[in-house]
Amino acid sequence: MSLLKVQDLQTHFPITGGLFRKTIGWVKAVDGVTLTVEEGEVLAVVGESGCGKSTLGNSILGLTLPTAGRLFLEGKEVDIKNARSWKPFRSDFQIIFQDPYSSLNPRHTIFEILSEPMRIHGICTRANAREKVAELLDLVGLPESAMDRFPHAFSGGQRQRIGIARAVGLRPRLIVCDEVTSALDVSVQAQIIQLLLKLKAELKLSLLFITHDLSLVRNMSDRVCVMYGGRIMEVASTEDLFKTPAHPYTRALMDAIPSLHPDRRPRLLGGEVPSPSRLPSGCVFHPRCPKAQNECSQSIPPLETEGSRSVACFFPEKN
Repeated sequence: MSLLKVQDLQTHFPITGGLFRKTIGWVKAVDGVTLTVEEGEVLAVVGESGCGKSTLGNSILGLTLPTAGRLFLEGKEVDIKNARSWKPFRSDFQIIFQDPYSSLNPRHTIFEILSEPMRIHGICTRANAREKVAELLDLVGLPESAMDRFPHAFSGGQRQRIGIARAVGLRPRLIVCDEVTSALDVSVQAQIIQLLLKLKAELKLSLLFITHDLSLVRNMSDRVCVMYGGRIMEVASTEDLFKTPAHPYTRALMDAIPSLHPDRRPRLLGGEVPSPSRLPSGCVFHPRCPKAQNECSQSIPPLETEGSRSVACFFPEKN
């Protein structure tokens, strides 16, 4: 049984206009996504900015209500139309946000930020709250004295560690990591990744790791899901994806990765990511695809699975 299972998930936002604010269109941020996350797995969701990765993470946790589809958490189906249906799973499914500063209440001390969720879920009491918070801070590499300070007193990397501590404090089974290193310096990024992998092993966590940086996930993920225009282009094991990318978009992302080799220059993909309010017909990638043919502009390619790899392309790469 998969820890998380998503079937044909859609999250569309209405575009209104006119005197009576009628719906005149839709922003299709997530448009028919199907994926699973297994126990103890790190699934990376990658793609260019604007492809729907963060909306997908928010939709899975009910922070943004999906429009259609089916969602199973720990084998139990969630009523996606009812925000309260996520409540029994709140402690088991947590999120670490992209901006470590805006995700922390500037008026609360670190003790209040970390202890309040644990008290609500019955993990600690007022009597032992300081002890539990001290344990959390030690777990993420911060001193006990940090609990009486406010978020502005910390660096970006330290604030992200506090965000991680808040997530793991509820003893979750899966954590959605939404671009957790994009706002940090390169040297700090490596420390945060090492911390997440350490906590994954110690606490037996599963991670849904959302990022636009393919090179970042190469040594930390078990599988990679490639998104574009709100849809999944390819899902494969990390080893297979980097060795033999099958979708032309995946190949383009690989070619754009910077290299230290003097003879290998990154090749950037031409064109722009389509607006989710004006997605092209057929395959959403066909206007930028070097292999596109007439069929690609007329029909949406299904996500077909062969072995451990799934590809949504009429003309996948032959490796």
